[in-house]
Amino acid sequence: MIIQLQENIEEHSYQEILDKIDGVGYKHNEISTQYGKYLVCIGKKDFDIRRIGSLAGIKDIHRVSDAYKLVSSKWKVGKTAVPISEDLAVGNGDFQIMAGPCSIEGEAQVRSTIQHLLENNIKIMRGGVYKPRSSPYSFRGLGIDGLKMWHEQTQEAGIKIVTEVMQVSQIESMLPYVDIFQVGARNSQNFNLLDALGEIDKPILLKRGMSGTIDELLQAAEYIFSNGNEKIILCERGIRTYEKAYRNTMDINAVILLKEKSHLPVVVDPSHGIGLRDHVSRLALAGVMAGADGVIMEVHHEPEKAFSDGQQTLNYQQSGRLIDAMHKTRELALTI
Repeated sequence: MIIQLQENIEEHSYQEILDKIDGVGYKHNEISTQYGKYLVCIGKKDFDIRRIGSLAGIKDIHRVSDAYKLVSSKWKVGKTAVPISEDLAVGNGDFQIMAGPCSIEGEAQVRSTIQHLLENNIKIMRGGVYKPRSSPYSFRGLGIDGLKMWHEQTQEAGIKIVTEVMQVSQIESMLPYVDIFQVGARNSQNFNLLDALGEIDKPILLKRGMSGTIDELLQAAEYIFSNGNEKIILCERGIRTYEKAYRNTMDINAVILLKEKSHLPVVVDPSHGIGLRDHVSRLALAGVMAGADGVIMEVHHEPEKAFSDGQQTLNYQQSGRLIDAMHKTRELALTI
């Protein structure tokens, strides 16, 4: 059960609600976010929620049986739009493309990518300055100095940044320079990191774990929401299966089911979803047709020379054609 409290609830009304919850044998968890105050109530006894819903100070009340409560669509009628800036959002009709290299490599590369994004009216640039790599000898990013340089360039161009944070200790230093914090597949159940990201007022792009179920992804999002941050974007990026012909198996079904189970926006990552440059575009279009609220993809001026993930990265010509195709595909998807 979720109780949404009125903004200026009086103390005696609040205490009366708590007493009533205790009286029906439920335990309550107090949640305060950027947008509201909630009581998430857990219990097994069935009762008429109108006994509580009629009390003063309650804005709304819903019975939610899912293990994940706050991210469930069962209590929120409309879909959530996550604001990135005053004139930019993801979800509830706002479709965004996020594009850029796997790794930030240097100033010239950043300037080149920004020019490509501006030419294609893309407002969000992806890239990594801290890179989780399978081999300790691979390029692992430029770190905070690279992020500062990148931020300076994007600020001048009016472009927003989405980049991965790998551990709690990085959040504070990254905070002034990041518009969207990405939680990568390897950290999707790093609950200490999720807790910490719940305490900041920045959007979080939460990727599905490499072997994670849909419910596990939603439970991870619940960690962020329950710690105070409602600005969550879910990302389907492919899961690891027994198939060896491609890097991951991108679960198109997950886009449809996540949109049904949750009010949060959902984006797809076709670059990691298949890991093969020649097929990224078709997979991106499939995600758009499935109802995704956005696409995050890897783009580089010379993918063959990229420091990381070149095999799944589009060049500018391929990217430009795909961006145009995604907008046309979305128009078709909205008619279905």
